[in-house]
Amino acid sequence: MPAQFPAPVARSSTPTALRHAALVLAALVAALMLLLTAAAPASAHDELSSSNPPAGGEVDAMPATVELLFSQVPSGLGAEVQVLDAAGTDWAEGAPQIVDASAQQAVRSGAPAGDYTVNWRVVSSDSHPIEGTFSFTAASGAASVPDAATTAGPIETPEAQAPDTEAAGVSDFPWSILVMIAVLVALAVGLGITARKRLRS
Repeated sequence: MPAQFPAPVARSSTPTALRHAALVLAALVAALMLLLTAAAPASAHDELSSSNPPAGGEVDAMPATVELLFSQVPSGLGAEVQVLDAAGTDWAEGAPQIVDASAQQAVRSGAPAGDYTVNWRVVSSDSHPIEGTFSFTAASGAASVPDAATTAGPIETPEAQAPDTEAAGVSDFPWSILVMIAVLVALAVGLGITARKRLRS
């Protein structure tokens, strides 16, 4: 009888296909993590970085300008700054000027020495209103108070203003990331279907 040899065993391509799909999926996940990390700072609101005079500080004389420095360039639309003395008199003159990432508020002449409270509100670079307050002390100043001085309270922000600002077309929801996730999922599904067809063949 002729010698019988065992039939050749077909090598399965399963490990190779699975490794290929796993590598591609890992690359997609890494790309998604990079996108999420890059998009996180963009969704954050601007912040007040510093001020001149500094918050809680004391200056020798009342400055001609109060300067607010922000983390990003704010919008000049709707910006408002109050410089109130201890009696509630607002010494701000005109509207604040946006210069680079700072808001500069001119102070009228004749401001007396004493404690001051600065109330501010601006529209941040992401089109959302932000506001805050800080105080400082002026060691010297003019004793006389001009007749044009006005008395004002803290800046009031109606609750209805926030939705109006958000209606400008800027949203906190990262739609671009959602679209990217959908694309990555579709690619992963396509790779899975391709790998399965190869295994069946």
